[in-house]
Amino acid sequence: QVQLVESGGGLVQAGGSLRLSCAASGNIFDIDRMGWYRQAPGKQRELVADIFSSGTTDYADSVKGRFTISRDNAKNTVYLQMNTLEPADTGNYYCNVALYTRPGVWGDYWGQGTQVTVSS
Repeated sequence: QVQLVESGGGLVQAGGSLRLSCAASGNIFDIDRMGWYRQAPGKQRELVADIFSSGTTDYADSVKGRFTISRDNAKNTVYLQMNTLEPADTGNYYCNVALYTRPGVWGDYWGQGTQVTVSS
């Protein structure tokens, strides 16, 4: 059993900032990839950013230069610092973690989602 607990969403005005957190707990041997996706009403879920155990990061073009993903391996936690928020950033943000529960046993897990609303 693996649990992901997200926090940090909310309502903010355009130009403001929010910081999302996602803590993984449970039967964890090693975490490979941690990432954030978002889904706006009527749209498909899309990758916002991810970070690998090597420290390599990827960002959606729409958030480059405004969002920063980071992780604390000691706490099994991934963060998403979101600056200069725009109304187009509004959506439900989901944490996604790819990890090993034991050597050779890999799984992909999702958080319950946290709502981010950016007003104009």
